[in-house]
Amino acid sequence: MLQELRVENLLLIEQAQLRLSAGLNVITGETGAGKTVLAHALDLLLGGRARPGIVRPGAAEAYVEGSFELSDELRERLGERISPDAQEIVLARRVSVDGRTRAYLNGRSAAVAELRDIGGQLLSFYGQHEHRKLTLAGAQLQILDGLCGPGQAERLAACARAFRRSRELEASLEGLRQLSSQREREAGLLEFELEEIDALEPDPGEYEQLIGARERLRRSDALRAAAGAGAEALSPDSGELPGVTQLLGEATAQLQTLAGIDPELDRLAERLGVALIEAQDLGGELRGYCERGLEVLADLDVAGVEPTLEAVEERLRGLERLIRKHGGSIASVLEYAARARARLEELGGAEVALAGAVGELQQARGELAAAAAALREARTAAAAGFAAAVGEQLSALAMGDAGFEAILGETEAGPAGADSVEFTIAPNPGVPSGPLREIASGGELSRVMLAIMSAASAAAQPTTLVFDEVDAGIGGRTANAVGARLRELGDRGQVLCITHLPQIASLAARHFSIVKDTDAEPTRTSVLELDEREVVSELVRMLGADGDDTTARRHARDLRRAA
Repeated sequence: MLQELRVENLLLIEQAQLRLSAGLNVITGETGAGKTVLAHALDLLLGGRARPGIVRPGAAEAYVEGSFELSDELRERLGERISPDAQEIVLARRVSVDGRTRAYLNGRSAAVAELRDIGGQLLSFYGQHEHRKLTLAGAQLQILDGLCGPGQAERLAACARAFRRSRELEASLEGLRQLSSQREREAGLLEFELEEIDALEPDPGEYEQLIGARERLRRSDALRAAAGAGAEALSPDSGELPGVTQLLGEATAQLQTLAGIDPELDRLAERLGVALIEAQDLGGELRGYCERGLEVLADLDVAGVEPTLEAVEERLRGLERLIRKHGGSIASVLEYAARARARLEELGGAEVALAGAVGELQQARGELAAAAAALREARTAAAAGFAAAVGEQLSALAMGDAGFEAILGETEAGPAGADSVEFTIAPNPGVPSGPLREIASGGELSRVMLAIMSAASAAAQPTTLVFDEVDAGIGGRTANAVGARLRELGDRGQVLCITHLPQIASLAARHFSIVKDTDAEPTRTSVLELDEREVVSELVRMLGADGDDTTARRHARDLRRAA
């Protein structure tokens, strides 16, 4: 229940404070006095958009605050969003001149979305044209769901979960199908590339080894010539000229004739002997280098590659082709091969995954169908009783001949099930029924809305209902009937009604009047709570009579007594 509403510097209202009661609270006033400003204040508390220019001229900001009763059930629903020791819920909104707003929950900053969520659980707002929302299929389905009992919320949640799961699996299955359609082409390419790599069987260190071998093989003649020249210098085959080994031998023999006389010379003779042996070995190895040929020159340790220039260059051409295709090195080629094999395994499992995804999707669709069927069963059961209850309310609202139905239809399954609902009405006998949005006039819509709200409120959680001139377009006995329904709704909880009809205003448990002072600069509107004498005077004004009209005053008193 809304206990208190404070408004500061909002349009014409400089400051207003309304202490509301249970039952029917009404707000009246001259046309243009600013009654709908209070409706806009409540809309701000519900997280509504702040209209430009709503801050009173000369003020820095507008402020709206609503204090609501906190029931145990509501405390449980809100959970950690309020402190454990909170005794009430206070929603507030500040609007600066530049249009920026700030929201508050129990004195703490809050998001506007949070205000909207909590406010929606505390207050239901039906503006002058808000009853048109009842013509929307989504609003009608929401009303019907509210009559399906406490289990409907869990049924809706289960359906939403099944729908999300179904959509996720559909997206996954589509991806797997695309993978399957590309599988053969991609797998063929990967297999071809792996065959190229496997045919060469590259080794991480062989490329550099082959480069060196190719250079030696290309320069083999020069290498043999150099080796032959070195061997000839050490030990000439012709014998015409003395070689290094011959000269070293002669020198060694000369020194050996004097061995044992001078230790220093003996050491030098020993070194000369070593040099002779090394020269003889070098000469033999150089001649062997020349005689053993290209196999030794190549010095290859690469499996399957002959030590010939042609074989080495052919091997290098194959390796360089792979290197260009797969990353610039033998290591990158081998890494690519590993990735390709892993991808082939993944592609090979695509068909298995596809079959599994199809099975999962079928199961999820079955769960969605079951959840939608549970919702339909509950809605079907509620629709008949709801139509009968609305019919009774319409009868009390001088539309006893009207026929009302809540017709369920089937739609594609979604998060809220697979049902559509259409409220239909036949306002007069003999007139075919049709959708509410097409059949009902403005005044009829007002009464149908009250009938629907009266029927629905019995099953709904108690909230404060706000009606902003919802009685527009009606009068006479119909106005009396509408007032009676509003008071009935107030008896079940709390109703705040902005009205221009004395028949409705006379039924109020608490009456507020909006008064505009045009002499103030700028114009100022005040909100006054009326006592019984002032209520009668306000009813006289609403009847269109002068304040001293005794007949009108007597009629106003009769209205109050009848209430």
